[in-house]
Amino acid sequence: MVAALMAAAVLAGAGCGESVELPDLFVVTRTGGGEKLTVLINEGGTVHCNGGRAHQLSDAQLIQARGVTEELQTPSSKHLKLPPRPGSVFRYTVRDAEGTVRFADNSASQPSALHHLQYLVLEVAQRVCGLPG
Repeated sequence: MVAALMAAAVLAGAGCGESVELPDLFVVTRTGGGEKLTVLINEGGTVHCNGGRAHQLSDAQLIQARGVTEELQTPSSKHLKLPPRPGSVFRYTVRDAEGTVRFADNSASQPSALHHLQYLVLEVAQRVCGLPG
């Protein structure tokens, strides 16, 4: 919510023809499964996968990403670290304006925000960036 308000304030202050750079919502690094994936999502709806070119999220995906950002505020501000359980395949590190969260795909006691984040990362990697996921 704070990021959205800051972006709105920046846009309101920009005059015609001026370029406005919107803040990043979060960056996620996923390791495991033989591949490393990095997804960087911007407030303006652009996404970069593995440092590649910018892709545009759909309106629904951007709303979903903003929702995940809001859900992550508490875990991020607490710098939540959840250890993997046996059988873990993927490990995630997500950084946003509030802090960093580290967890695995099968970590116990995951808040729903982390499940939503995992789904969003997979969807964006496959459907937007064209990666195997």
